[in-house]
Amino acid sequence: MAEIVLGLATSHSPQLNTGPEWWPSHAERDKANPRLFDAHGVIHRYDDLVEKAPASMADEITAERWRERYDACQVGILRVGEKLAEVNPDVLIVVGDDQEEIFGHDNFPAMAVYWGDTVKSIPRKPVPNAAWSAANWAYGEVERDHPVDSDLALHLIQSLMHDEFDIAHCRMLPEGMGIGHAWGFVWRRLMEPYGLEVPVIPVLLNTYYPPNQPSPKRTWDLGSAIGRAVAGWESDARVAVLASGGLSHFVVLEDLDRDFLKALATKDADAIRAMPAPALNAGTSEIRNWIATAAAVDHLSMDLVDYVPCYRSPAGTGCAMGFAIWE
Repeated sequence: MAEIVLGLATSHSPQLNTGPEWWPSHAERDKANPRLFDAHGVIHRYDDLVEKAPASMADEITAERWRERYDACQVGILRVGEKLAEVNPDVLIVVGDDQEEIFGHDNFPAMAVYWGDTVKSIPRKPVPNAAWSAANWAYGEVERDHPVDSDLALHLIQSLMHDEFDIAHCRMLPEGMGIGHAWGFVWRRLMEPYGLEVPVIPVLLNTYYPPNQPSPKRTWDLGSAIGRAVAGWESDARVAVLASGGLSHFVVLEDLDRDFLKALATKDADAIRAMPAPALNAGTSEIRNWIATAAAVDHLSMDLVDYVPCYRSPAGTGCAMGFAIWE
């Protein structure tokens, strides 16, 4: 039977692909962001967050601190990429979220598995914002078709349906569209530098958009079912599972992140399943990708490579980056 031999998790924020000199440009967008959620799911105006920020926030947004944290993130990405290359699994299941990249509000499934023979990545078009243009480097520079293990993907779908998950499926992408940033980051930052061509299975969660975001409990149960499905696949394949995205953003919520990471490290499934759904909105919602992955690899032990809260404004906005390995 197949075996899950590795778990990985990495943030994929544009801040990771743009040096600290670009971070003020990212921060400018926060001023107009209508989705600045706190840990209780309450939306705040940017100016209100500035007023409430502690005096210590000034120390978080210096050029020196930005450089220190950017460099730490690059080491985190390097560690995750090196581990993937070292293990070199036969298949990589990537749990990520689509942000209106292939799905739209005419039909947005809560959970989906892609099972075509290949999946396409398409470079992003240049945009006027220089920081976003630089960040788009992670999507690649040429259109490519990436291999997919369609046999295991089909088995996942069938096994999840048997476990009473109403999984959407897709064998192709809309004309002219490529798979989203959650997967492009993995190819560009974790695979291409090492010449890896591991077949990928995209598992797509709607972490981001109400009203059908899976609850933390449902997300954990999905990950557990993915683990069972792999273990029941008649193959000697060595499988890895990777969470792409997170942690808290666009408001950095260190207490939420650290409590969650502690629960992962101690395998406190009850605490993870009981996480309040209102806390998981906007970018912070991508914590669901980590939840599903952690459940799928629950037989392995987690090593937290690093947690790097990358503040970028006086309001405490930014992206908290996390990097983890399960072995």
